[in-house]
Amino acid sequence: MAVDRDHPAVVRVRAALEAAGAPAEVVWLDDAASTAALAAEALGIEVGAIANSLVFLLDGEPLLVLTSGSHRVDTAWLGEQLGGRITRADAGRVKDATGQVIGGVAPVGHPAPLRTIVDVALAAYPQIWAAAGHAHTVYATTFDELVRVTGGTPSEVVPGD
Repeated sequence: MAVDRDHPAVVRVRAALEAAGAPAEVVWLDDAASTAALAAEALGIEVGAIANSLVFLLDGEPLLVLTSGSHRVDTAWLGEQLGGRITRADAGRVKDATGQVIGGVAPVGHPAPLRTIVDVALAAYPQIWAAAGHAHTVYATTFDELVRVTGGTPSEVVPGD
């Protein structure tokens, strides 16, 4: 299957990164990397160095959680920390909030800014990889840059981590 390397969501991600002063090379993978494990395998890196972009609803409002691929977000615990109730967003809400589909959601390039939590476990890696708007795309970044370009709040996403 041919991939559209000028896919609109990828173009928006590139533009957002450039606007934030963080231009990045988007890497196109041969196979879809719709999970952290698949992305890590394709890149030959530890799964923890993958910044998984997960969209939840915090009291009904979209919340982007950028978590280490080695973590599963404890939504009950994180909701308590944020003072609300977290539920998983369905595919339609994810697309509405990000302009991207599940499996390729990037940290940036959304129609409007999203409240964002960045898993502090990602800080353990000198280089991390995030989706770039399409399931076949990733780009390299750092924890500090990810926090900066998203305006995100560094936080644990599981208790006692």
